[in-house]
Amino acid sequence: MSEKKRINMLSSATSVDGQGVGSAYLELMGLLETYGKDDFEIQINKGLKNCDLIHVHTVEPANYFKLRSHKKPSVCYVHFLPDTLDGSIRIPKPFFRFFKRYVLKFYNSADHLVVVNSSFKKEMIKYGLDGDKITYIPNFVSKKSFYEKSEAEKRAAREKYNFPADKFIALGCGQVQTRKGVEDFVKVAEMLPDIQFVWAGGFSFGAVTDGYNRLKKIVDDPPANVTFTGILPRSEMNDIFNACDLLFMPSYNELFPMTILESASTNTPFLLRDIELYEEILFKKYVCAGDNEGFASMIRRFADDKEFYREQIGNAAYISDYYSEPKIYAMWKKFYLACIENA
Repeated sequence: MSEKKRINMLSSATSVDGQGVGSAYLELMGLLETYGKDDFEIQINKGLKNCDLIHVHTVEPANYFKLRSHKKPSVCYVHFLPDTLDGSIRIPKPFFRFFKRYVLKFYNSADHLVVVNSSFKKEMIKYGLDGDKITYIPNFVSKKSFYEKSEAEKRAAREKYNFPADKFIALGCGQVQTRKGVEDFVKVAEMLPDIQFVWAGGFSFGAVTDGYNRLKKIVDDPPANVTFTGILPRSEMNDIFNACDLLFMPSYNELFPMTILESASTNTPFLLRDIELYEEILFKKYVCAGDNEGFASMIRRFADDKEFYREQIGNAAYISDYYSEPKIYAMWKKFYLACIENA
């Protein structure tokens, strides 16, 4: 058996609760633990001398200097593009412009870049990054963490979180911020008073969140049929999906939301905003709308049309199977070994 290759993960992705970067990082670590034991030795935030490859997950300055000062082959996981920061955090414009430039310099310092949506390779080339060093490897979720529960367990989950036992429940997930479409989520809820709406997530970055003051008022005093759970441990999210009937994601801008894969893995259908990136990753196996009236109409159909609902469960199952763990591990293994061997 060949000697294991040593990969040093540089990450603070789990230091802020309730964000997709941390979820993607934890899923990858679990994947390597499950499938890669014979191929790789994983180090986390260790010294860089005794490794074959550096894999950077977060863009803090300490990691930037490590990239610049070491000659080990390096990979950077691209969880966001500069423009996707718009609508996420609120910081002074001069600093924002500086930070966007810094992110591009950070990405440019790595030997290889991994994007979670193939369409973003074109966007990154527009930023001036070298297309030859960009590789597409999609997100995924573990079936050990996200799976459909029995009807009795679903009822117990509703009771656990004080969700109505007899209502159709539409679930939104993610940070409470402008980009996620939280205001539209609430407006649609007001149009459908007989349906329960639950938003699982909170202000991961506190008062610097874009639209914080406006959104805080909504969270503190929501309509009667809207519940904001606040930030929940990821270990509870399987129960949340199983307690709800539909994932409703009105986000204006995403890369590859982990929540969609989590929903698919639990056989929970999803309703998304009609934005181009989903065409690339979901193969038309989803339902979308472009405005609040369209969202309300589709949610009503999900709630009332049982045959349509079953069809969308089938689409969720297709997406879950397509992004299965063995397939994704094979992509990571091939990529890691090529990075090391071609250094």
